[in-house]
Amino acid sequence: MSKKPIFYQRFPLARRIEHIIMLLSFGILGLTGLPQRYPLAGISVWFVNLIGGIENLRAVHHVSATVMMLGTAWHIVLAGYKVFVLREKMSMLPSFQDVKDGWQALLHNIGFNKKFPQMGRFTFEEKLEYWAFVWGALVMGLTGFLMWNPITAAKILPGDWIPAAKAAHGGEAVLAVLAIIIWHMYGVHIRSFNKSMWTGKMSEEEMLHEHPIELADIKAGIANRQVKPEVLRKRQRIYYPIAGILTAVMLAGIYGFVNTEETALTTIPPQPPQIQVYVPQTPTPVPTKPPTATPLPATATPEGQAAELAAGPAWDEVAPLIEAKCLTCHATADMTGLAMDTYANTLAGGKNGAVVVPGDSANSVLYIVQAVGGHLGTFTPDELAIVQAWIDAGALETIDPVSGPVWDGNIATVLQEKCSACHGPAAMGGLNLTTYADMINGGQSGTVVILGDGANSLLVAIQQAGGHPGQLTADEISIVQSWIDAGALEK
Repeated sequence: MSKKPIFYQRFPLARRIEHIIMLLSFGILGLTGLPQRYPLAGISVWFVNLIGGIENLRAVHHVSATVMMLGTAWHIVLAGYKVFVLREKMSMLPSFQDVKDGWQALLHNIGFNKKFPQMGRFTFEEKLEYWAFVWGALVMGLTGFLMWNPITAAKILPGDWIPAAKAAHGGEAVLAVLAIIIWHMYGVHIRSFNKSMWTGKMSEEEMLHEHPIELADIKAGIANRQVKPEVLRKRQRIYYPIAGILTAVMLAGIYGFVNTEETALTTIPPQPPQIQVYVPQTPTPVPTKPPTATPLPATATPEGQAAELAAGPAWDEVAPLIEAKCLTCHATADMTGLAMDTYANTLAGGKNGAVVVPGDSANSVLYIVQAVGGHLGTFTPDELAIVQAWIDAGALETIDPVSGPVWDGNIATVLQEKCSACHGPAAMGGLNLTTYADMINGGQSGTVVILGDGANSLLVAIQQAGGHPGQLTADEISIVQSWIDAGALEK
């Protein structure tokens, strides 16, 4: 009759649940992090599409990271209870004996020592894994904060720290995943299947092989000495307030970690208020005297400003900068919802809207994000100046200022046909639209044309609002806007 095996408890239920939670959070972090580390790999693109896009992937990654932070906080509080209240030995602390055990195990494995080292509660391998996890959690936590909160981090640290954090975060992630797949899987599941973290117990035979010193302490009755109830209560009264404060601090830290970041929208300058322009619908009884055109400086003449627009860079000068700094993430719209591989895709923008407002770099997301600093693939100041000049010059694909409509062509015809009844020589509101020079000078309400910026030109805005006397058709408005965007050339 075979002898019934004897089992010893190794891990209580709470520790096993903690292990499962950390296992799941770590596994999900690996599955959602590696596609971001290798975004162009075919399997990464497939997985991102499977999960519903890069935003969903990052959301799952962030939730898993938060769960791991909460699990770490619980582990710290529990470790404090076991050490201070229960007075358990700090058996996971490394010692010189672990160095000797490791050396003896190496000699045994290569055949120079017949005796395998005898170890206690935790072996040197288990301690190495534990402290590697602690180190990895610190590195991933610090670098993760910089990546999760780049705008906040850039206010405290140099912008170069953010791409450096990305490199360290990705490298440490690869090391951690490989350590689990190669080291942990072999040592715990392949070499000998250690089920204690799932069942909570080990047989006497397993204990004799893996932890003979601990087994000897258990049989000698010195492994888990009971604490008197009155002593236990006294220690608990001291530890619980300390643990409560520590828990509050850690939870506040986790909350700040998750909610510190500002959204990109808060970095966009406030938009100018929409001013309702008073435009009477009937001529004034007594026409005002047309204003005398004031000679403009050479640099302020339409021809001079158009030449200045034409002198700005075109797409063929900006494209190499975007290719070098942006296409790692924005080669296609699959990963980020924004593709910048062509002029048309860049001007079209992404799922969050346009990133380039021609003629207005101050309100262009491409310029704003780069000007803040700390963005992945950051432009140098000289490169950023080129991009800004390109946007302010109208974000042209090619320099061809005469390829679009001009005043002497159909623009003058359209405005004289639709607008001269009120804005002819009578110049209602001080605005005469029958000549190019008078149109450029504007009227009593100021300029009606902002060269290179049709969307913010009063001439276009009033017509787009609709209901104006002499209302232009949609096609005519489009022609006038494209003419202004191209520099409002006279001929």
